[in-house]
Amino acid sequence: MADRGVDLSSLPKEVRDQLAELDLELSEGDITQKGFEKKKAKLLASYIPHLPNASLSLPDVQLSPSHSADPSPEAPGPSTSSPSKHHRAHRSGGARDERYRSDIHTEAVQAALAKHKEEKMAPPMPTKRRSAFVQSPMDACTPPDTSSASEDEGSLRRKAALSAVLAQSLQSPDYWINRSVQSSSTSSSASSTLSHGEPKSQPQPQPQPAASLLADVLAHTRIENSVPPDVTSSTPQESGSRVDLPPAVRGMSRGQSRSSMMETADGVPVSSRVSTKIQQLLNTLKRPKRPPLSEFFLDDSEEIVEVPQPDPNTPKPEGRQIIPVKGEPLGVVSNWPPALQAALARWGATQAKSPALTALDITGKPLYTLTYGKLWSRSLKLAYTLLNKLGTKSEPVLQTGDRVALVYPNSDPGMFWVAFYGCLLAEVIPVPIEVPLSRQDAGSQQIGFLLGSCGVSLALTSEVCLKGLPKTPNGEIIQFKGWPRMKWVVTDTKYLTKPSKDWQPHIPTANTDTAYIEYKATKEGTVMGVAVSKISMLTHCQALTQACNYCEGETLVNVLDCKKDMGLWHGVLTSVMNRIHTITVPYAVMKACPISWVQRVHIHKARVALVKCRDLHWAMMAHKEQKDTNLSSIRMLIVADGANPWSVSSCDAFLNVFQSNGLKPEVICPCATSAEALTVAIRRPGARGAPLPARAILSMGGLSHGVIRVNTEDKNSALTVQDVGHIMPGALMCIVKPDGPPQLCKTDEIGEIVINSRAGGTMYYGLPGLTKNTFEVIPVNQAGAPIGEIPFSRTGLLGFVGPGSLVFVVGKNEGLLIVSGRRHNADDLVATALAVEPVKTVYRGRIAVFSVTVFYDERIVIVAEQRPDASEEDSFQWMSRVLQAIDSIHQVGLYCLALVPANTLPKTPLGGIHICETKQNFLEGNLHPCNILLCPHTCVTNLPKPRQKQPVDVGPASMLVGNLVAGKRIAQATGRELGMVEDQDLIRKHQFLSDALQWRAQSDPDHVLYVLLNAKGVAVCTATCAQLHKRAEKITATFIRERRSYTGDNVVLLYPPGIDLIAAFYGCLYAGVVPVTVRPPHPQNLAATLPTVRMIIDVSKASCILTTQPLMRILRSREAAASVNVKTWPTIIDTDDLPRKRPPNIYKPPTAEMLAYLDFSVSTTGMLTGVKMSHAAISTLCRSIKLQCELYSSRQVAICLDPYCGLGFVLWCLSSVYSGHQSILIPPLELESSLPLWLSTLSQYKIRDTFCSYSVMELCTKGLGTQTEILKARGLNLSCVRSCVVIAEERPRLALTQSFSKLFKDIGLSSRAVSTAFGSRVNLAIGMQGTAGPDPSTVYVDMKSLRHDRVRLVERGAPQSLPLMESGTILPGVRVIIVNPETRGPLGDSHLGEIWVHSPHSASGYYTIYGEESLQADHFNTRLSFGEPQTLWARTGYLGFIKRTELLDASGDRHDALFVVGSLDETLELRGLRYHPIDIETSVSRAHRSIAESAVFTWTNLLVVVAELGGSEQEALDLVPLVTNVVLEEHHLIVGVVVIVDPGVIPINSRGEKQRMHLRDSFLADQLDPIYVAYNM
Repeated sequence: MADRGVDLSSLPKEVRDQLAELDLELSEGDITQKGFEKKKAKLLASYIPHLPNASLSLPDVQLSPSHSADPSPEAPGPSTSSPSKHHRAHRSGGARDERYRSDIHTEAVQAALAKHKEEKMAPPMPTKRRSAFVQSPMDACTPPDTSSASEDEGSLRRKAALSAVLAQSLQSPDYWINRSVQSSSTSSSASSTLSHGEPKSQPQPQPQPAASLLADVLAHTRIENSVPPDVTSSTPQESGSRVDLPPAVRGMSRGQSRSSMMETADGVPVSSRVSTKIQQLLNTLKRPKRPPLSEFFLDDSEEIVEVPQPDPNTPKPEGRQIIPVKGEPLGVVSNWPPALQAALARWGATQAKSPALTALDITGKPLYTLTYGKLWSRSLKLAYTLLNKLGTKSEPVLQTGDRVALVYPNSDPGMFWVAFYGCLLAEVIPVPIEVPLSRQDAGSQQIGFLLGSCGVSLALTSEVCLKGLPKTPNGEIIQFKGWPRMKWVVTDTKYLTKPSKDWQPHIPTANTDTAYIEYKATKEGTVMGVAVSKISMLTHCQALTQACNYCEGETLVNVLDCKKDMGLWHGVLTSVMNRIHTITVPYAVMKACPISWVQRVHIHKARVALVKCRDLHWAMMAHKEQKDTNLSSIRMLIVADGANPWSVSSCDAFLNVFQSNGLKPEVICPCATSAEALTVAIRRPGARGAPLPARAILSMGGLSHGVIRVNTEDKNSALTVQDVGHIMPGALMCIVKPDGPPQLCKTDEIGEIVINSRAGGTMYYGLPGLTKNTFEVIPVNQAGAPIGEIPFSRTGLLGFVGPGSLVFVVGKNEGLLIVSGRRHNADDLVATALAVEPVKTVYRGRIAVFSVTVFYDERIVIVAEQRPDASEEDSFQWMSRVLQAIDSIHQVGLYCLALVPANTLPKTPLGGIHICETKQNFLEGNLHPCNILLCPHTCVTNLPKPRQKQPVDVGPASMLVGNLVAGKRIAQATGRELGMVEDQDLIRKHQFLSDALQWRAQSDPDHVLYVLLNAKGVAVCTATCAQLHKRAEKITATFIRERRSYTGDNVVLLYPPGIDLIAAFYGCLYAGVVPVTVRPPHPQNLAATLPTVRMIIDVSKASCILTTQPLMRILRSREAAASVNVKTWPTIIDTDDLPRKRPPNIYKPPTAEMLAYLDFSVSTTGMLTGVKMSHAAISTLCRSIKLQCELYSSRQVAICLDPYCGLGFVLWCLSSVYSGHQSILIPPLELESSLPLWLSTLSQYKIRDTFCSYSVMELCTKGLGTQTEILKARGLNLSCVRSCVVIAEERPRLALTQSFSKLFKDIGLSSRAVSTAFGSRVNLAIGMQGTAGPDPSTVYVDMKSLRHDRVRLVERGAPQSLPLMESGTILPGVRVIIVNPETRGPLGDSHLGEIWVHSPHSASGYYTIYGEESLQADHFNTRLSFGEPQTLWARTGYLGFIKRTELLDASGDRHDALFVVGSLDETLELRGLRYHPIDIETSVSRAHRSIAESAVFTWTNLLVVVAELGGSEQEALDLVPLVTNVVLEEHHLIVGVVVIVDPGVIPINSRGEKQRMHLRDSFLADQLDPIYVAYNM
C-alpha cells in the first residue's frame, strides 16, 4: 500500500534488505499482515514522492478534497434496478437511518468480513421451539442466500466478492456441521483435528495461488498450536480424558461413529443435535480472545478485577495546548428590534398581509397561510385571554413568569406559533412538549419530571389535539404517568377573547429573564428543561441572521420539528425577526410523500431549506418521480444533523442526484447544535466556484483513544468527517477533556466543545446543581490553573478544531460508549451494523445501541427490529456477521445482539427509537426479543485469573502440624455417649426390632403405635402393638402358604404410604426374609415411574413382590406392558387377603450383624444405590434418635414424609416400635388435595414434635402463606410445636425454613422450632436437632473463599456472603471429622472438606449386583492417611465444615456445629474453583420474575443453565441476557448455554432434590423439548 509510486530498485541496499526480511517474516507467520504493512510504510515513508494537497497546516489530520464524486458504478446513488414503489415499501419511518448510509463504509465492512474467512468458525445457531415464535415458513435445508446486497447499495462487483467469501465462512450452521463431519475442506473444518496430534492434510477445493495456500496452512497451524483459551477449568485437558456421556452414547463402537457423529474436543464421539451445537460452540471458543489474555487481572486479596495495564503502543496526544477560538464579531444593525415580540408587533402593524407561515395537509398541499397580521392579532388575543380570562381579577390563574406547557402536534404549526408568541406577549414562559399518546408512552414519565421541575400546572392545546388525548371513562383527560396535575386550556380562535381597546401588551427590552424552556433528554433518559433568556433568544436570532445572511421577505422551507432545536430557532424565531415566509413540512407529510419538501422549494423558489440527513435520503429515494424540479433558487441547504460523522455520505449522494436539477455544491451547510449552547457552528455558503472545504480521514483506532490520527494503515477502519463550518458570531470556543476537570485539550486530541456566548441557554430550569456543572465551566490549563474568569457551557459535542479554525464533530457525549477505557460512538456502531446488508433482516431506522455495566466494565448491546419475513437462518447469519464486522472495524466485542419483532421498540414522538427506554426494557427483561446472540466469551476479558491448583508437596501430616502450630483446631465433632444397656431383657429387646415388637405386643398390647390420616384429617386406620404383631404374623404365614422357603431372599414391598407397609416389613423380619421398600408406580404416569420400580426389583434380585390388589392389577396391566416387560415379574403376592392361621415359629437371626433390610434410593446425581442395613445398625440408630428427641411411649409425633428410604423410612416404620411413642402418619400426597392437613393435625393433636420434608414445607409456604388469617380464624394454633425437623440429604434450605417460620408466626409457630436433619447414603442419620442441644446457629461465609475450599466468616449483609444453617446437632454415638478428599488427611476448622462419619449405625455397604467391593471399602471402611489410622470411617460424599460456637451443649462444653455445604459429586470445577450448583441457581432464580426454577451442570467445561419459564413464551429470550449477567456478576463465570424450558421439566426426587444429572442426560440426548436454547459465544 505504501510503496505506490516508489521505485524499489532505486532504494538503498539496507532498506531493500529490511524489506526482504519483512517479506520473510510475513511468509513465516511471525508478523501479521497489518504489522507488515505498518513497518513497510514506515521504511518507505521518506522515499514516497509528496503529493500536493496531501496534508494541511494541522499535522495530524489528513484532509481530502470533498465531493470528488466517483463516476464509477460503486459511486453512491440510488440503485436504478428497482421500481420506485419498491423503495416506498422499505422506507421505514425511522429517524435514525439514512444518516448512516455510506458506501465507503459498506465496502469496509465487506472487506472486514472477508478477512474473517480464514479465522472464524460459524457460531452455533440457537435452537428454538417452533411454536414459540411463529415466523414465515422457511426451507431449512437450503443455506440462506447471503449474497444479495441491499437495495440502495447495489454494486455487482461487491455482491460477487461478498457471496464468495460468505459462502465459505458463514454457511448455515447445520451445513457446516455436516461438512466438518465428512472432514471436508472448508476452512473451519480445521476444528475437527483440534485435539489430535498432527494436522490433517486437506484436499483443497480449487487450485489456489501459492500465497493463499500458504495462508491457509498458516491459519491451520495457528489454530493447531495455540492453546484454546480455557473457558472454565484451569487444568489442561488430556486428550484421552473421559467425558461423561449420556448412556446412549457410551456403548458405541469407534467405527460406527465416524459417519453419523462428530467428535468432541476430547476425541469422544457424541450424538444428538445438542452435542454438535455445543461442539461448535467449543470450536468457536478455540480462537484466541481479544485483547490477549496475557493481561489477565489478578487481585489476590479481593479477587476483583483490576484496571488493565495500559498498552505502551496506545497513541497519545502530542500537539500543543489548544488556544480558544473566537467567532467573528456580532454586527450591530440599526433596525434590529429591542425584543422579539417587538419585531412581531412591527410586522403585524406594517406588513399585515405578508405571509408568515404556510402549513401543508397530509398530501403535501398547502392547507392554510397565516399572515403576519393574523399571527399578531391571534397572539394578542391569546395573551389577553391568558392574563385576564382565566380565574378572577383578584385570583388570576397565571402570573408573569409562570411556566406553561405547549401541547401541539407537528401537523398544526399555526396553532403552535400563536401559542408560543401569545405566551411571550403575556410574559409567561412556554415549555413546548410532545403530545402524549397513551399513559405508557416511552419517556412520558421523564416528561413528567420536566413538568415537575419546571413547576408547570397549565397546558395549552388545540381542540383537535384535546379530543385525541386519552380519556378516563367519565371523559376527563387521564393522569399521565409521572405528570403533575394539569389544567388544560384550548387556544382555538373561537375560544379567545378580543382585548379591550385600552389593553396593550407589555413588551420590555430583552433582559435576562427566561423567555422559553426547551426540553432535552440525557443519555440516562432524564428530561431536563434548558432555559433560554430573552436576551439570549434575541442575540441567537441576530447571530443566525448574520451567519446565514437572512434577508427580509425570503422564503424558507422547514422540515424539522418546530417545537425545539433548529426548527424552532430558524423556523419560528429568526424567521419572524426577519419577516421570512416559512413553509412547514411536518413529519407525517414526509412519511406520505418524502419528496414534498423538494417540491415546495421548487414551487416557492425558496432560498433556504432546513433538513436532516433523513430528508435528503428520502428525497433521493423518491427522486425518479420528479423530472422537472429546479433547486437553483436555494442559497443555503442547512443540514441540521451535519455534525453526525455519517452525514457526509448523505450530503454527497444528494448532491450527486440533484446537481443536475440546479443544486449548487457550495450551498450545502452542515451545522452543529446543542440544547445547552443552541447553535454551536454552521458552515457559511461558499462563493460560486470556490474550492469546497476539505475533509478529515481519521483512524477509528486513534479516535477510540481520543486522539486524532490520519488513517494510513487500514482503510476499513477509517472515518471520514466533514466540517460544520465556523463558530457562531460573538462566541468563544475551547475544547476540554470530556471527563474529569475541564482541562484544555491538545491540538490533536478529541474533547468536548465548550462555548461562551450571549446566545446560549442559561440553566437547567429548577436544577441548580446540574446547571453549575454544565453552564458554568471554567477551563483549566495543563497545570490545573483556570485560563480566565469567563464561564463556558458544555455542548455535549465531541470534536476538534481543524485547519482554518473549522470545527469538526466526531460524536456526542450521549452516544459515547466507554469499553475497557476506549471510546466508541454509538452512531459509528449503528453504521457498521447497517452496512452488513440489513435489508432482508432488519429495518434500517430501527436500531438501538447502548452499553450496560456488567462485571466492572461497560458492555455493548445492539437491539434492532426484525422484518416479519426474515427467516431464522437469515437473522442469525446477519447477527454473526455484524459481530465480525464490529470486531474487525472497531476492535471491540459486542456483548449482546437482540432482534425484536417489528414495531415493538419504544419510539420517540418523531419516530426514532427511544434508547433509554429500550435499555430499561433490556435490563428489566421486558424487551421480548425473537432472536438473541450473546458473546460473553469474546468480550469479557477481565475475569480473574483461573486458579492454578498447586501440586501438593506437603503431606497430610505436615498440614496437621501446620494447623496445630497456627493454633487452628482439627475440624471434628462428637455426639454425646450412647451409654450401655444393663438389663438382659432390654438387651434382647434392643438388639432386634422383631423382638421389640413381640415384647410390646405382650407387655402393652393395646397401646396405639400408629394412626394413619386421610386427606380430610380423619384417622382411617390405627394399629396397636398387638394388631401390628398379629398382622405381621399373618404375612409370615403367607410365605409358608406359598410353600416355598424364602428365608434370606430379598422381597420387594410395594405399598402406598400406610400401616400395611409397616406390617409387611415386620412380617418379612418374622419370616427371615430381607425387605426392600419401593415407592409404587404412579397410576397416571406409569411410563416415567414404572421403569424405576423395575430397576430396583432387578438390581435387588428380589424373589417375590408383596403388594395390594389394586397395585397388582396395575403391574400386570396393558399400560404397564407398554413401558416394561410384565411377563418377567417375580412372584407377586397380594396381602389383602391373609390366611387366618399363625406361623409355627418366628425367625431369630443368629447374629445382630445380619442384614435386616435394603434401603434403595436415587441420589441427586442420578445414581440408584442400595445400602445394607444390619439389625445392630437399625437398633442403634433408633436408640440414638430416641435419646436425641426424648421419645417415650407417652409422646405423640406427626410424620409427613415419604416412607421408602433413608431417615423417612426409619421414622415411619422403625422408630415407634423401638421407642413406643405414637406416630401420626400423614402421607405427603394427601397434602396435594388438602393443603392445611399437616398443620391442622399439629394443631388438633397438640403435637410437640413433627418431621417433614422440604417439599411439604414448600407446599405449605407457597399454598398457605397468604391464608394465615383464614387459618387463624379456623382456630389453628401451632404454639404447641416445639420442634419441626426437616429430613434431608442436602444443604439446609435457609430461605425456605425462614419464610416458613415467618409466615406461620402469626398462628403461633415459634421462631426456634424449625431445624433440619442431615443424613447420607452411608449413614442415614448424622445430625438432628434434639431437645436438649442449643438452637441451630446460622453463619455467613464468604463465597469467594468457599470456592477455594476455605471457610471465612463474614458479617451479615457483606458482599458475596452466603448464609448457612447448622444441619442439626450430631446424634449420640456419632463422630464426624472434616477430611481433604484428595489427600485423606484431617483438615483444620477453617477449611471446607468432605464429611467423614464414624458410628455404630452406619450402613454396612452398598448392595450391588456384582458386589463391587472396592466401591464399598472406599465408602464404608476408610482410614485417615494420618492422625487416627486405626479408626474406620464412612465417607458421606458431602462437603462441609465444623465451627465451634459460643453456645454450650447439654454437658456444658462449647458446641461444635456441623455445616453441610453440598454434595461432592455435584460440585462444578470451573476456572480451577469449586462451585456449588445451588449457589448459581439461587442467583439465576433471582434474575427475572418469570424464572420458576433453575438447574445448572457442566458439559465439557461449559456451564449450562436450565431455567423453567413461569411466564409467557414471549419472555423466553429475555431470560438469556439476565441469566448470563447475574452469573457473571455474582460468580465470575461465563454461561456457555442457556436452556429455557417449560415448568416441571427439571426432574425432582421424592425428597424435593433436583436430579441434575438426569437433566444433563436428557439435555444431551435432546429430550427436553426446550422453548429456546442459546449458545453464548
